[in-house]
Amino acid sequence: MAKRIEMQICLGSSCFSRGNKEVVLYIKDYLRKNHLDDRVIFKGARCMGNCSNGPNLTINERKIEGVDLSKIEGILEREFGRIKL
Repeated sequence: MAKRIEMQICLGSSCFSRGNKEVVLYIKDYLRKNHLDDRVIFKGARCMGNCSNGPNLTINERKIEGVDLSKIEGILEREFGRIKL
């Protein structure tokens, strides 16, 4: 079995107020539609301590800053496009 990918999204108040609720919904839908829910561990995190550059996301501990709805599709395609079933 392939190694599972861990993805965390900041749900601290600053990131959440900047639109992470919609980003979370988009990510969940993307993972489901692309049959990745069993390969990606996706969970929320408390404040990641980088509020001024948020919303923040980590994929296998690599930080991605300034994530919003206009950028998330490109980020997910770049990260997961090659592993779709």
